[in-house]
Amino acid sequence: MSEHDHILLKGLRVKGFHGVFEHERRAGQDFLIDVALQLDTRPAAGTDQLEDTVDYGALAIGLAEIVRGEPVNLLETLAERLADRCLADQRVVQAEVTVHKPEAPIPEMFSDVAVRIRRGRAVAVDAVLALGSNLGDRLATLQSAVDALRAVVGIEVTAVSPVVETDPVGGPEQPDYLNAVVLVRTTLEPEVLLTRCQRIEAEHGRVRETRWGPRTLDIDLIAVGDRRHSSDRLELPHPRAAERAFVLVPWSDLDPAAWVAGVGSVAELARSAPDLAGVRRRPELVVR
Repeated sequence: MSEHDHILLKGLRVKGFHGVFEHERRAGQDFLIDVALQLDTRPAAGTDQLEDTVDYGALAIGLAEIVRGEPVNLLETLAERLADRCLADQRVVQAEVTVHKPEAPIPEMFSDVAVRIRRGRAVAVDAVLALGSNLGDRLATLQSAVDALRAVVGIEVTAVSPVVETDPVGGPEQPDYLNAVVLVRTTLEPEVLLTRCQRIEAEHGRVRETRWGPRTLDIDLIAVGDRRHSSDRLELPHPRAAERAFVLVPWSDLDPAAWVAGVGSVAELARSAPDLAGVRRRPELVVR
């Protein structure tokens, strides 16, 4: 269930001139609009003042003006415009809009045709990424990865940790790693954020052939706020982050008060990590 309250407006009937066919644009027809808004109604309940909630009368007028306004071909386009109007009120977290076209030019018996969309306001959350490289120019690769993250729409790089050099953990014999932790603010969903990170890895020549093998670039998604997530592609928090000093040490250097959700203090976990002896701080190496 949603943690938000709902305001519902159903059956708003407005004549519009939308459609693909010329006779629809000429004669017009009735459209029925349903909207469901998610928001927190407690401020209005506390003050009992209209200005502290969505004025559904004003909303109905605004939606009707859109339906009566500039004609569009598709219900999808009309629904998108109506959703934008609902989200213009900053208190609305999510809007579900259904546009019914009961007089649609369909050459069969039917009772209704409708398009329903759900749109939400993008909410930025803090995420933790762990970067590593042990092939080629390792420092240049880490810098290039941070620059690439900064260029992704929906990601704001807020901080980069000091660099550490670490012995490889597991896998075949291979060179030492340079590692860093990057803090970002993102409006991307975790699976989308993971996809963007994997794309940056691929652009830097990452090849996934040997588990824990050498790599030009590794970007691990460690945490997204306090979110719990489990799928075939991604688990949050990262299931091994609380055990890896090459993540914990630079993370605690960057944010001494950080926590792994449901596990404990990053700084304390770093001090007891089994691979701590293999982590060496490299203050002369800097990633901007």
